[in-house]
Amino acid sequence: MRRNIPDYQRRAVAERAAFCCEYCRLPEKAAFFLFQVDHIVSVRHEGETELENLAYACPICNRKKGTDLGTLVGNPPKLIRFFNPRIDQWVEHFSLEESGEIVSKTDIGAATVKFLDFNYPDAVIERRKLIVAGVLTI
Repeated sequence: MRRNIPDYQRRAVAERAAFCCEYCRLPEKAAFFLFQVDHIVSVRHEGETELENLAYACPICNRKKGTDLGTLVGNPPKLIRFFNPRIDQWVEHFSLEESGEIVSKTDIGAATVKFLDFNYPDAVIERRKLIVAGVLTI
């Protein structure tokens, strides 16, 4: 279900995120498409359209996450929630390597890296180029 998000909320979410995807950290200024406001807990799961439930997301992360809240990780598999930019610190769950790869440090990081497919080849190449250009910092 799609909800209209008022311009003032969109602006507040984008500014809070410093105009970067709160999941993969891609800067909007380096992206071809405009970023979107994501419901961290989707409306489908009774998430509200309020600042504490909204994240700034690149279209790729937003599309891949969809209405999902978590995925199975490990052996044996267990259900792990995704990274939540309102309650989690990015650096506690992930690291960005010089290679452009995003590496998980926790189960939450592993679930997010896996499901949002952070390290598909084109994304890794793009991040590596942005690191070299000084647009993305490690």
